[in-house]
Amino acid sequence: MIDNETVARIAFLARLKIDDAKMEAVKKEFNGILKWIDQLNEVNTDNVEPLFSVNENTLICRNDFVEMNNTKDDILANAPEAQYGYFVVPKVVE
Repeated sequence: MIDNETVARIAFLARLKIDDAKMEAVKKEFNGILKWIDQLNEVNTDNVEPLFSVNENTLICRNDFVEMNNTKDDILANAPEAQYGYFVVPKVVE
C-alpha cells in the first residue's frame, strides 16, 4: 500500500505538484496500479517465449547509395535570394 508520504516523494521526484485535496485520489490511483501489477504477476508465463515485436512483418531493406541529383546550383535556383552559395534570409536577431 502506498501512503501519502510515498505519493509526496514520487511527486517530488517527478517534479509534480499535487494539492493536498487531490492527494487521496492520487494515492487511490497508485494503489490501483499496484493491484493491477500484482494481478499481472499472477499470470503463468512459463513456456511463453518473449515477444520482441507485435509486428510479424520484416522490413525490406534496400541498398544505400548516394545519388547526385540535387546539386547546390539547382537547389539555390529555387531560392528567392541567394548570395555566395547560401540562402539569404531576413535578419532575425538584432
